[in-house]
Amino acid sequence: MRVGLFDSGIGGLTILNSIIKMVNHTEFFYVADTLYTPYGEKDKSIILKRCDDITNYLLDNYKIDILVIACNTATSVAIKHLREKFKDLPIIGVEPALKPAINFSKNSNIAIMGTPSTINGEKYKELVANLTKDKKLNLYHIPCSGLAKEIEDGEINNPKTKEMLKLYLEPLKDKNIDSLVLGCTHYPIIKDEISSFFNNNITLFDSANAVAKRLFELSLLKDYGRHSSNITILYSSKINFDKVKFILKDSKYELRECKI
Repeated sequence: MRVGLFDSGIGGLTILNSIIKMVNHTEFFYVADTLYTPYGEKDKSIILKRCDDITNYLLDNYKIDILVIACNTATSVAIKHLREKFKDLPIIGVEPALKPAINFSKNSNIAIMGTPSTINGEKYKELVANLTKDKKLNLYHIPCSGLAKEIEDGEINNPKTKEMLKLYLEPLKDKNIDSLVLGCTHYPIIKDEISSFFNNNITLFDSANAVAKRLFELSLLKDYGRHSSNITILYSSKINFDKVKFILKDSKYELRECKI
């Protein structure tokens, strides 16, 4: 089986890291579209075109069987369009892990961090409407402008990033939050910093395991053939090699620049 994945940068590697623990005998081709990072603050038309171009690139060059949009923003903006255009290609998207957070929460006080495009997107609003029907919940939506870019650049422990986290998270401290949804695939990279802000008295939720499970289920529906397990990471501009190694840990992978 050949699986293509993409994100605006390294964030989607948090999805890939969960997938490779569950899905075997698969070739993975991951595009980090660092030339256009972050998607979360780009115009919708730009995001749509990049998603279109990257999908065509993965199909033409690597003959992928399944596509994973490893980005909340790209899923929100482009998954409907991609499914309509590439009808024969199974496509898995990412959405904020609001459902497990709601099921877990003991006091119904839940915060959701995401990019402005995700938080304000129609797809996310539909998700919230469907999951909160007939439920009394206190949802706190935090559009974290600029945070994904800081993480992408590897600026995790610098004063600017810490101030940014304080700006976004400080208003939640008196809300008795017990669950926090990481609604951008970049955010799990700083999950320890986020958790420590709440003195580790909060449960964090992301979508990585749900996406991995869905891909595993799809892999059973058809004989895609057995391949050696390989990971190829393609990047459209510079990439933070140290962060790639940090996320994928002991996994072996090949890094290659691409032109899309």
